[in-house]
Amino acid sequence: MLNFTAENIVFLEVPDEVSLAFTISGCNLRCKGCHSSESWDQNNGLALSQSYFLQRLQKYQGLISCVLFLGGEWQLSALLPLLKMAKSRQLHTCLYTGRDDVSSTLKDQLTYLKTGRWQQEFGGLESPITNQRLIDLRTGDCLNHRFIRT
Repeated sequence: MLNFTAENIVFLEVPDEVSLAFTISGCNLRCKGCHSSESWDQNNGLALSQSYFLQRLQKYQGLISCVLFLGGEWQLSALLPLLKMAKSRQLHTCLYTGRDDVSSTLKDQLTYLKTGRWQQEFGGLESPITNQRLIDLRTGDCLNHRFIRT
């Protein structure tokens, strides 16, 4: 079972999407400067059951276009059913991971994938020198340029 430490409606994390975002507990990367260090402990937060997730999708039906998971790839068997549930409701899906890649099984359920460990000296997606990448998996396009202000 996945636990989550935060649930928000977000507008900036995935371009052109209104996303229901869950910060998932249990990340073992422990990046220096992480803005979600409370999520490192897998026991923190509330259980993200399939029934709770479905309630949230129903509540925001017609208002959101995407579901975003900030982590969770380390519990593939718990994450996959949630992604499938979102897709069955014609929602886009996104995963933010600090890893360089994820399994093809997981990618098959995703519309977008952000990869790359947080490294303060390189900044996030808004930085032209970031090591992170947000990819539209439908096209293979990198969407980083959508975050950089000129």
